[in-house]
Amino acid sequence: MFKKMLALAGLLMLSGHVAAQSPADIAKERLQPYRELPKFVAAGPAFDAKACMAGKKLMSIPNSSANPFVKNINNAMKDVAKKVGFEFMEWQNQGQLTQWVQGVNFAVDNKFDLIDMIGGTDPKVLAPQIKRARDAGIKVVASHYSGFEQPISNGVEAVPIDYRKAGQLIADWAIMDTQGKANVLVLISSEVFSTGSMVEGIKAEFAEICPDCKYKIQNVPVTEWSTKIQPTVQSELLRDATINYILPIYDSMSQFIIPAITLTGKQDSVKIATFNGTPFVIGLIQQGKVEMDIGENLDWIAHAVLDAEMRMLCGLEQIKDPKIPFFIFDKDNAQTAGTPPKLSTGYGDAYLEGYNKLWKLQ
Repeated sequence: MFKKMLALAGLLMLSGHVAAQSPADIAKERLQPYRELPKFVAAGPAFDAKACMAGKKLMSIPNSSANPFVKNINNAMKDVAKKVGFEFMEWQNQGQLTQWVQGVNFAVDNKFDLIDMIGGTDPKVLAPQIKRARDAGIKVVASHYSGFEQPISNGVEAVPIDYRKAGQLIADWAIMDTQGKANVLVLISSEVFSTGSMVEGIKAEFAEICPDCKYKIQNVPVTEWSTKIQPTVQSELLRDATINYILPIYDSMSQFIIPAITLTGKQDSVKIATFNGTPFVIGLIQQGKVEMDIGENLDWIAHAVLDAEMRMLCGLEQIKDPKIPFFIFDKDNAQTAGTPPKLSTGYGDAYLEGYNKLWKLQ
Protein backbone atom coordinates (compact mmCIF):
# COMPACT_ATOMS: atom_id res chain seq x y z
CA MET A 1 0.00 0.00 0.00
CA PHE A 2 2.83 2.36 0.89
CA LYS A 3 4.51 1.72 -2.51
CA LYS A 4 1.22 2.48 -4.25
CA MET A 5 0.92 5.75 -2.34
CA LEU A 6 4.47 6.71 -3.29
CA ALA A 7 3.78 5.90 -6.95
CA LEU A 8 0.59 7.95 -6.88
CA ALA A 9 2.42 10.87 -5.27
CA GLY A 10 5.08 10.65 -7.98
CA LEU A 11 2.45 10.72 -10.70
CA LEU A 12 0.77 13.72 -9.11
CA MET A 13 4.10 15.55 -8.90
CA LEU A 14 4.85 14.72 -12.56
CA SER A 15 1.43 15.86 -13.73
CA GLY A 16 1.83 19.02 -11.69
CA HIS A 17 5.19 19.66 -13.35
CA VAL A 18 3.70 19.17 -16.82
CA ALA A 19 0.75 21.37 -16.00
CA ALA A 20 3.10 24.03 -14.66
CA GLN A 21 5.09 24.20 -17.91
CA SER A 22 4.52 27.53 -19.58
CA PRO A 23 4.25 27.98 -23.35
CA ALA A 24 7.73 29.54 -23.25
CA ASP A 25 9.15 26.48 -21.43
CA ILE A 26 7.61 24.09 -23.95
CA ALA A 27 8.91 26.15 -26.87
CA LYS A 28 12.40 26.24 -25.35
CA GLU A 29 12.44 22.45 -25.00
CA ARG A 30 11.40 22.02 -28.63
CA LEU A 31 14.11 24.37 -29.84
CA GLN A 32 16.94 22.83 -27.81
CA PRO A 33 17.83 19.93 -30.18
CA TYR A 34 18.38 22.44 -32.99
CA ARG A 35 20.84 24.47 -30.94
CA GLU A 36 23.37 21.64 -30.98
CA LEU A 37 25.69 20.96 -33.93
CA PRO A 38 23.95 18.59 -36.37
CA LYS A 39 24.93 14.94 -36.30
CA PHE A 40 25.12 12.92 -39.50
CA VAL A 41 22.27 10.44 -39.87
CA ALA A 42 22.25 8.10 -42.87
CA ALA A 43 19.00 8.14 -44.84
CA GLY A 44 19.45 4.51 -45.92
CA PRO A 45 21.94 1.65 -46.08
CA ALA A 46 25.44 2.08 -47.50
CA PHE A 47 26.02 1.45 -51.21
CA ASP A 48 28.86 1.60 -53.74
CA ALA A 49 28.09 4.96 -55.34
CA LYS A 50 31.04 4.95 -57.78
CA ALA A 51 30.10 1.57 -59.19
CA CYS A 52 26.40 2.19 -59.68
CA MET A 53 26.74 5.80 -60.95
CA ALA A 54 29.44 5.08 -63.52
CA GLY A 55 28.31 6.45 -66.90
CA LYS A 56 25.18 8.11 -65.51
CA LYS A 57 24.13 11.68 -66.33
CA LEU A 58 22.14 14.00 -64.08
CA MET A 59 20.73 17.41 -65.02
CA SER A 60 19.63 20.07 -62.54
CA ILE A 61 17.12 22.70 -63.62
CA PRO A 62 17.03 25.30 -60.81
CA ASN A 63 14.09 27.66 -60.43
CA SER A 64 16.56 30.36 -61.46
CA SER A 65 20.34 30.39 -61.79
CA ALA A 66 20.18 33.92 -60.36
CA ASN A 67 18.86 32.54 -57.05
CA PRO A 68 22.01 32.35 -54.87
CA PHE A 69 20.49 29.75 -52.52
CA VAL A 70 19.84 27.25 -55.31
CA LYS A 71 22.89 28.27 -57.33
CA ASN A 72 25.19 27.42 -54.43
CA ILE A 73 23.50 24.06 -53.89
CA ASN A 74 24.12 23.29 -57.57
CA ASN A 75 27.77 24.34 -57.25
CA ALA A 76 28.14 21.92 -54.35
CA MET A 77 26.40 19.20 -56.37
CA LYS A 78 29.00 19.61 -59.11
CA ASP A 79 31.75 18.95 -56.57
CA VAL A 80 29.96 15.84 -55.27
CA ALA A 81 29.51 14.55 -58.82
CA LYS A 82 33.25 14.89 -59.46
CA LYS A 83 34.01 13.04 -56.24
CA VAL A 84 31.64 10.15 -57.03
CA GLY A 85 32.34 10.10 -60.76
CA PHE A 86 29.24 10.91 -62.81
CA GLU A 87 28.21 13.68 -65.19
CA PHE A 88 26.33 16.63 -63.68
CA MET A 89 24.98 19.60 -65.61
CA GLU A 90 23.14 22.68 -64.42
CA TRP A 91 20.70 24.11 -66.96
CA GLN A 92 21.36 27.83 -66.74
CA ASN A 93 18.17 29.90 -66.71
CA GLN A 94 16.57 33.07 -65.40
CA GLY A 95 13.39 31.48 -64.10
CA GLN A 96 11.44 31.60 -67.38
CA LEU A 97 9.04 28.77 -68.27
CA THR A 98 10.36 28.60 -71.82
CA GLN A 99 13.86 28.04 -70.42
CA TRP A 100 12.66 25.22 -68.16
CA VAL A 101 10.97 23.60 -71.19
CA GLN A 102 14.21 23.85 -73.16
CA GLY A 103 16.11 22.25 -70.28
CA VAL A 104 13.84 19.22 -70.04
CA ASN A 105 13.88 18.74 -73.81
CA PHE A 106 17.69 18.97 -73.86
CA ALA A 107 17.90 16.31 -71.14
CA VAL A 108 15.62 13.98 -73.11
CA ASP A 109 17.40 14.55 -76.42
CA ASN A 110 20.79 13.94 -74.80
CA LYS A 111 19.73 10.85 -72.85
CA PHE A 112 20.21 12.05 -69.28
CA ASP A 113 19.21 9.56 -66.59
CA LEU A 114 17.63 11.99 -64.11
CA ILE A 115 16.29 15.54 -64.16
CA ASP A 116 16.28 17.40 -60.85
CA MET A 117 13.94 20.40 -60.72
CA ILE A 118 15.45 21.97 -57.65
CA GLY A 119 14.33 24.70 -55.29
CA GLY A 120 11.05 25.79 -56.84
CA THR A 121 11.00 24.79 -60.51
CA ASP A 122 7.28 24.03 -60.78
CA PRO A 123 6.35 20.55 -62.10
CA LYS A 124 2.72 21.64 -62.57
CA VAL A 125 3.62 23.86 -65.54
CA LEU A 126 5.78 21.24 -67.26
CA ALA A 127 3.34 18.35 -67.60
CA PRO A 128 3.93 17.60 -71.34
CA GLN A 129 7.72 17.81 -70.99
CA ILE A 130 7.73 15.66 -67.85
CA LYS A 131 5.61 13.02 -69.63
CA ARG A 132 8.07 13.00 -72.52
CA ALA A 133 10.97 12.56 -70.11
CA ARG A 134 9.31 9.78 -68.16
CA ASP A 135 8.29 8.01 -71.38
CA ALA A 136 11.98 8.08 -72.31
CA GLY A 137 12.83 6.33 -69.04
CA ILE A 138 14.22 9.43 -67.33
CA LYS A 139 13.50 9.90 -63.64
CA VAL A 140 12.12 13.36 -62.84
CA VAL A 141 12.62 14.68 -59.31
CA ALA A 142 11.64 17.86 -57.46
CA SER A 143 14.15 18.48 -54.67
CA HIS A 144 14.04 21.02 -51.84
CA TYR A 145 10.60 21.98 -53.18
CA SER A 146 8.03 20.31 -50.96
CA GLY A 147 7.37 19.41 -47.34
CA PHE A 148 7.09 15.80 -46.22
CA GLU A 149 3.30 15.93 -46.34
CA GLN A 150 2.95 17.70 -49.73
CA PRO A 151 2.25 15.43 -52.73
CA ILE A 152 3.74 16.42 -56.10
CA SER A 153 1.82 16.11 -59.38
CA ASN A 154 2.65 14.58 -62.77
CA GLY A 155 4.41 11.50 -61.42
CA VAL A 156 7.40 13.51 -60.22
CA GLU A 157 9.43 12.02 -57.36
CA ALA A 158 10.29 14.17 -54.35
CA VAL A 159 13.31 14.83 -52.20
CA PRO A 160 11.48 16.87 -49.55
CA ILE A 161 12.57 18.72 -46.46
CA ASP A 162 10.67 19.29 -43.23
CA TYR A 163 9.26 22.73 -44.02
CA ARG A 164 6.49 22.17 -41.49
CA LYS A 165 9.07 21.73 -38.74
CA ALA A 166 10.82 24.93 -39.86
CA GLY A 167 7.53 26.78 -39.44
CA GLN A 168 7.02 25.28 -35.99
CA LEU A 169 10.51 26.30 -34.90
CA ILE A 170 10.25 29.96 -35.85
CA ALA A 171 6.91 30.08 -34.02
CA ASP A 172 8.57 28.40 -31.01
CA TRP A 173 11.27 31.07 -30.98
CA ALA A 174 8.75 33.91 -30.85
CA ILE A 175 6.79 32.12 -28.12
CA MET A 176 9.93 31.49 -26.05
CA ASP A 177 11.43 34.94 -26.47
CA THR A 178 8.21 36.79 -25.56
CA GLN A 179 7.46 34.50 -22.61
CA GLY A 180 4.26 33.34 -24.28
CA LYS A 181 3.09 36.86 -25.14
CA ALA A 182 3.85 36.83 -28.85
CA ASN A 183 2.01 39.16 -31.20
CA VAL A 184 3.45 38.20 -34.55
CA LEU A 185 3.39 39.43 -38.13
CA VAL A 186 4.08 36.46 -40.42
CA LEU A 187 5.30 37.30 -43.93
CA ILE A 188 4.80 34.66 -46.62
CA SER A 189 4.93 34.21 -50.39
CA SER A 190 2.00 31.99 -51.17
CA GLU A 191 3.04 31.17 -54.75
CA VAL A 192 6.05 29.23 -53.42
CA PHE A 193 4.93 25.61 -53.01
CA SER A 194 6.70 25.01 -49.69
CA THR A 195 4.98 28.01 -48.12
CA GLY A 196 1.86 25.96 -47.41
CA SER A 197 3.82 23.49 -45.32
CA MET A 198 5.59 26.21 -43.33
CA VAL A 199 2.34 28.08 -42.65
CA GLU A 200 0.69 24.91 -41.38
CA GLY A 201 3.62 24.42 -39.01
CA ILE A 202 3.31 27.96 -37.66
CA LYS A 203 -0.44 27.71 -37.18
CA ALA A 204 -0.22 24.29 -35.52
CA GLU A 205 2.45 25.39 -33.05
CA PHE A 206 0.60 28.49 -31.90
CA ALA A 207 -2.65 26.51 -31.60
CA GLU A 208 -1.00 23.73 -29.57
CA ILE A 209 1.24 25.52 -27.11
CA CYS A 210 0.30 29.20 -27.16
CA PRO A 211 -3.36 29.70 -28.08
CA ASP A 212 -3.29 33.11 -26.38
CA CYS A 213 -0.54 34.33 -28.71
CA LYS A 214 -1.62 36.47 -31.63
CA TYR A 215 -0.46 36.34 -35.24
CA LYS A 216 -1.40 37.85 -38.57
CA ILE A 217 -0.30 36.50 -41.96
CA GLN A 218 0.52 38.86 -44.83
CA ASN A 219 1.33 37.63 -48.33
CA VAL A 220 3.98 39.35 -50.47
CA PRO A 221 4.90 37.63 -53.77
CA VAL A 222 8.62 37.04 -54.31
CA THR A 223 8.69 39.40 -57.29
CA GLU A 224 7.39 42.21 -55.05
CA TRP A 225 9.64 41.76 -52.02
CA SER A 226 11.77 44.81 -52.81
CA THR A 227 8.77 47.12 -53.29
CA LYS A 228 6.07 45.80 -50.98
CA ILE A 229 7.61 44.29 -47.85
CA GLN A 230 8.78 47.56 -46.32
CA PRO A 231 5.47 49.46 -46.71
CA THR A 232 3.49 46.39 -45.61
CA VAL A 233 5.54 46.04 -42.42
CA GLN A 234 5.45 49.77 -41.70
CA SER A 235 1.69 49.83 -42.08
CA GLU A 236 1.22 46.86 -39.74
CA LEU A 237 3.55 48.26 -37.08
CA LEU A 238 1.73 51.58 -37.12
CA ARG A 239 -1.65 49.86 -37.07
CA ASP A 240 -0.79 47.64 -34.09
CA ALA A 241 1.77 49.01 -31.64
CA THR A 242 1.81 45.72 -29.68
CA ILE A 243 3.42 43.63 -32.45
CA ASN A 244 6.66 42.26 -30.98
CA TYR A 245 7.88 39.73 -33.57
CA ILE A 246 8.07 39.45 -37.34
CA LEU A 247 8.46 35.98 -38.85
CA PRO A 248 9.51 36.16 -42.53
CA ILE A 249 9.38 32.52 -43.59
CA TYR A 250 12.27 33.02 -46.04
CA ASP A 251 15.18 34.91 -44.55
CA SER A 252 16.09 37.08 -47.55
CA MET A 253 12.89 39.00 -46.81
CA SER A 254 14.64 40.39 -43.74
CA GLN A 255 16.61 43.01 -45.65
CA PHE A 256 13.34 44.80 -46.50
CA ILE A 257 11.87 44.44 -43.01
CA ILE A 258 14.71 46.10 -41.10
CA PRO A 259 14.19 49.57 -42.68
CA ALA A 260 10.50 49.41 -41.76
CA ILE A 261 11.34 48.62 -38.13
CA THR A 262 13.88 51.46 -38.09
CA LEU A 263 11.56 54.04 -39.66
CA THR A 264 8.81 53.24 -37.16
CA GLY A 265 11.23 53.46 -34.23
CA LYS A 266 10.60 49.86 -33.16
CA GLN A 267 14.19 48.60 -32.97
CA ASP A 268 13.90 47.86 -29.25
CA SER A 269 10.46 46.24 -29.31
CA VAL A 270 10.17 44.26 -32.57
CA LYS A 271 12.43 41.30 -33.39
CA ILE A 272 12.89 39.03 -36.40
CA ALA A 273 13.12 35.22 -36.50
CA THR A 274 13.39 33.45 -39.82
CA PHE A 275 14.53 30.42 -41.85
CA ASN A 276 17.22 29.44 -44.41
CA GLY A 277 20.59 30.52 -42.99
CA THR A 278 21.58 32.79 -45.88
CA PRO A 279 25.03 34.21 -44.96
CA PHE A 280 24.10 37.89 -45.17
CA VAL A 281 21.21 37.28 -42.79
CA ILE A 282 23.51 35.56 -40.30
CA GLY A 283 25.58 38.72 -40.67
CA LEU A 284 22.49 40.71 -39.65
CA ILE A 285 22.33 38.56 -36.50
CA GLN A 286 25.94 39.52 -35.78
CA GLN A 287 24.89 43.17 -36.16
CA GLY A 288 21.93 42.74 -33.80
CA LYS A 289 19.34 43.41 -36.51
CA VAL A 290 17.92 39.86 -36.72
CA GLU A 291 17.36 37.71 -33.64
CA MET A 292 17.46 34.17 -35.02
CA ASP A 293 17.81 32.25 -38.29
CA ILE A 294 17.25 28.52 -38.73
CA GLY A 295 20.08 27.54 -41.03
CA GLU A 296 20.56 24.85 -43.63
CA ASN A 297 24.04 23.84 -44.75
CA LEU A 298 23.87 24.10 -48.55
CA ASP A 299 26.75 21.67 -49.05
CA TRP A 300 24.96 19.18 -46.77
CA ILE A 301 21.76 19.70 -48.82
CA ALA A 302 23.70 18.93 -52.02
CA HIS A 303 25.03 15.69 -50.53
CA ALA A 304 21.62 14.66 -49.17
CA VAL A 305 19.72 15.37 -52.39
CA LEU A 306 22.25 13.48 -54.49
CA ASP A 307 22.23 10.61 -52.01
CA ALA A 308 18.48 10.27 -52.54
CA GLU A 309 18.75 10.61 -56.32
CA MET A 310 21.63 8.16 -56.64
CA ARG A 311 19.56 5.62 -54.74
CA MET A 312 16.78 6.09 -57.30
CA LEU A 313 19.19 5.55 -60.19
CA CYS A 314 20.85 2.58 -58.51
CA GLY A 315 17.55 0.73 -58.00
CA LEU A 316 17.68 1.05 -54.23
CA GLU A 317 14.73 1.69 -51.95
CA GLN A 318 13.54 5.28 -52.26
CA ILE A 319 13.91 7.33 -49.12
CA LYS A 320 11.19 9.55 -47.69
CA ASP A 321 13.41 11.68 -45.47
CA PRO A 322 16.84 12.76 -46.78
CA LYS A 323 17.92 13.72 -43.23
CA ILE A 324 18.75 17.35 -43.96
CA PRO A 325 19.25 18.96 -40.54
CA PHE A 326 18.35 22.42 -39.25
CA PHE A 327 20.60 24.47 -36.99
CA ILE A 328 19.72 27.62 -35.06
CA PHE A 329 21.95 30.68 -35.37
CA ASP A 330 21.49 33.47 -32.83
CA LYS A 331 23.68 36.09 -31.12
CA ASP A 332 25.47 33.38 -29.10
CA ASN A 333 26.85 31.42 -32.07
CA ALA A 334 26.45 33.52 -35.23
CA GLN A 335 30.19 34.23 -35.25
CA THR A 336 30.87 30.52 -35.92
CA ALA A 337 29.60 31.11 -39.47
CA GLY A 338 32.58 33.41 -40.07
CA THR A 339 32.99 37.18 -40.10
CA PRO A 340 31.62 37.91 -42.58
CA PRO A 341 29.55 34.70 -42.63
CA LYS A 342 30.37 32.13 -45.30
CA LEU A 343 28.28 29.50 -47.02
CA SER A 344 27.93 26.14 -45.27
CA THR A 345 30.03 27.34 -42.32
CA GLY A 346 29.24 26.86 -38.64
CA TYR A 347 27.44 23.51 -38.97
CA GLY A 348 30.37 21.22 -38.27
CA ASP A 349 31.64 18.69 -40.83
CA ALA A 350 30.25 15.38 -39.57
CA TYR A 351 28.40 14.89 -42.86
CA LEU A 352 31.56 14.79 -45.00
CA GLU A 353 32.95 11.63 -43.43
CA GLY A 354 29.40 10.32 -43.06
CA TYR A 355 28.63 10.43 -46.78
CA ASN A 356 32.08 9.16 -47.76
CA LYS A 357 31.47 6.05 -45.67
CA LEU A 358 27.85 5.75 -46.78
CA TRP A 359 28.87 5.79 -50.44
CA LYS A 360 31.88 3.52 -49.81
CA LEU A 361 34.34 6.15 -51.01
CA GLN A 362 36.76 5.31 -48.18
